[in-house]
Amino acid sequence: TIINAIPRPWWWYDFLTTPKLEFASLSSTGGTVGDLLNAAMDPSINYDDLKIIREMWPGKLVIKGVQNVDDARTLVDHGVDGIVLSNHGGRQLDRAPIPFHLLPSVVREVGHHTEVAIDTGIMNGADIIAAYALGAKFTLIGRAYLYGLMAGGRAGVDRTIQILTDQLVRTMKLLQVTSLAELGPQHVTQLTRLQPLRRDPESVREDTDA
Repeated sequence: TIINAIPRPWWWYDFLTTPKLEFASLSSTGGTVGDLLNAAMDPSINYDDLKIIREMWPGKLVIKGVQNVDDARTLVDHGVDGIVLSNHGGRQLDRAPIPFHLLPSVVREVGHHTEVAIDTGIMNGADIIAAYALGAKFTLIGRAYLYGLMAGGRAGVDRTIQILTDQLVRTMKLLQVTSLAELGPQHVTQLTRLQPLRRDPESVREDTDA
């Protein structure tokens, strides 16, 4: 870094004269990012709170972080307009359920009553096509746009979107489909080698008895 900076005196000028980078959300709260997250998370929140929010908010209500079919069904019963299957990138629990594996079951269970979106594991345009083919109405792309923003500002974000668009078009051409409406589960193969092993209930019972 020093060698790269020596022939660029304006780097030093900017470094010494501009304010240091800070999290906007921490500018008035103090503490670390971890402190802020700990204060923001309330473990006592439950479906009764969601009912109150639904009564207070007349607009669209979408819940992000759904990780099983039962919760998806309960959320639909509480009147949400959409759910986002997500384990938040596996940052906190890297063995949390994989949203892409949950997608077919959740869509089959609640897809006729609410819109299902997916987050986590979207690495390229082909992943977006696969998610849509399995019933997702929308996908989040995680940090990709941030990488583009850091690399090239607005032009970097535009380039990120263009890359994903090119991959989307290429994938659809390879599948020989001309519109999203033609996509279906028959266009996707879900790999099973990364799925967690499921123990047989009988063997669990035997271990417990032992």
